[in-house]
Amino acid sequence: MGKIVCLMGKSSSGKDTIYKKLLAQDRVTLLAIVPYTTRPIRAGEREGVEYHFTDEAGFQKLQESGVVIESRVYNTYLGMWRYFTVADESVDPASHSYLLIGTLEAYMRMRRFYGADKVLPVMIGLDDGERLQRALDREKAQDEPKYEEMCRRFLADAEDFSEDRLKSAGIDRIFYNDEIDRCLEEILAYLGESLDA
Repeated sequence: MGKIVCLMGKSSSGKDTIYKKLLAQDRVTLLAIVPYTTRPIRAGEREGVEYHFTDEAGFQKLQESGVVIESRVYNTYLGMWRYFTVADESVDPASHSYLLIGTLEAYMRMRRFYGADKVLPVMIGLDDGERLQRALDREKAQDEPKYEEMCRRFLADAEDFSEDRLKSAGIDRIFYNDEIDRCLEEILAYLGESLDA
């Protein structure tokens, strides 16, 4: 029997790096759940790797077919962007363990959809100053930096991942990503114990 590992954290906390390292290691076997989005593809991203990229009509079609597990929408200065998770034929928790990056709300909805015992939280933490510097460096590297959107995400994270919301979700452990190798080792030890349980 498999489980779904939901990797969460504020923007620029290192989720993408940890996600890639977890998929590449061989101590625990995890398959990727690729989420969907209606936002434009960023420089360096590839369809089906970071996200499945679609549009509003694509989202509505999936929603009508009943396969959208969770979705969230952000009204950005560039328009409305959706992020969502789909229960498609690529996910079979009865036979494999999976990894996805999600929000706290995504984690809660995945637990309701698959069952609380099937979804494991991995919350990544990092000092806000370090996160802000990482976000700024990443945005500067884009062909068309979107600093307003970067700031919106940064500020929204304070509410989305507040201590009260983490507590109400039953998340009491945070893996601090101030040193990537140590953080990864701690996560792998946790997964080694939890996936065998």
